[in-house]
Amino acid sequence: MASREFLKILQSARMGDVSAQQNLASAYLNGAFKTPIQPANALIWLEKSYISLQNQIVSSFSSSDTEVSEVYTNTPEILDIFKQISTVPLEATLHSPAFNFGWDSFWQIACAGLESSSGAQWQLAQMLLDPSKKELQSELDAWLSKKGGGGDLISLQKTAKEFLLSLTQSENPFTHSAKELLIKLQPKDEALSSLWSAWLSDQNEDALLQAAEMGLTIAKLNLGLRLAQFDGASNSGAGKSNASLKKAAYWLELAAKDGDRDAWFALGEIYRRPQFSGYNAAESDRCFDRAADLGHAQAQFRRGANLWRKREKVEEKIRGLQASYWIWQAQQQGVTEAKELLGKILENTSDPKANDWYALASYAEKAINHHPEYKLD
Repeated sequence: MASREFLKILQSARMGDVSAQQNLASAYLNGAFKTPIQPANALIWLEKSYISLQNQIVSSFSSSDTEVSEVYTNTPEILDIFKQISTVPLEATLHSPAFNFGWDSFWQIACAGLESSSGAQWQLAQMLLDPSKKELQSELDAWLSKKGGGGDLISLQKTAKEFLLSLTQSENPFTHSAKELLIKLQPKDEALSSLWSAWLSDQNEDALLQAAEMGLTIAKLNLGLRLAQFDGASNSGAGKSNASLKKAAYWLELAAKDGDRDAWFALGEIYRRPQFSGYNAAESDRCFDRAADLGHAQAQFRRGANLWRKREKVEEKIRGLQASYWIWQAQQQGVTEAKELLGKILENTSDPKANDWYALASYAEKAINHHPEYKLD
């Protein structure tokens, strides 16, 4: 049931009180006086108030209509009502009798360079450009064709795109949202490039998340590393929570499926974390091995070192052959520890010439020397 205060305002508004009409519109917008929120009703009362103000201003001038039209848009009363109109969710009034007034008013406000212009520009840009509002845009196209004289959808979308660009290039309450919509409108490759650039230049975490959600492998990797604190974001990732590690593993698994060796290596480390509920040494080794297969230097060294420790249990014609292969691969990529371990392996007997590897290396050197194009410097 309507409150007593609301009924008083309604009575005054019906009698033509401009202030009461605007207060009534506010009540329909924000639910004051326990009023149901009804944007269409708010717009109807704002239209009545606007017409009343126009009539008052016109009657107070004895000059020409042209001069009046130049003056009345800058009066405090008109500026106030424009500000109020720009807060109406225009999309929600599409099928109301006042939509035509709202539509024309929004365009007038958007182009007027007023304080309230950014709000009108943002709503128009959303309605006309947002890819998720295709149905609304079809309805607007049909409505515009019947309206006549208000421009066609394509030309209005071009203007709305200009509004959107303007919003992204200035500080206003809609800057962030406008940038997000602009990214949605870009072809996917351009959008990903823009998001990744925003992350690199400004460390914009929202951009990193969006890029990861859109499928950029390096973004998935970086987001996972950041959640696991493998990116230097803190001094130690040892205290990272299980929930955060689960999120990290989720993104790293997605990057790993794309064939990213760094993601496989990071997953190997996460599965070794004692605070991770999914702790699994066997899965950790599998991830490290996959990273090694893909050429990750530290993973190759780790795999080689593990094989060397287990050399007595590994069946192979030449003891330590697999271990030496992986350690040599890591050494080729500049892993210092790999070079040191490789030296120990090659000298693991008192007589190096008795080492299986010595003979193997000698045969390899002879074979290579028979082919000058492959001769080692």
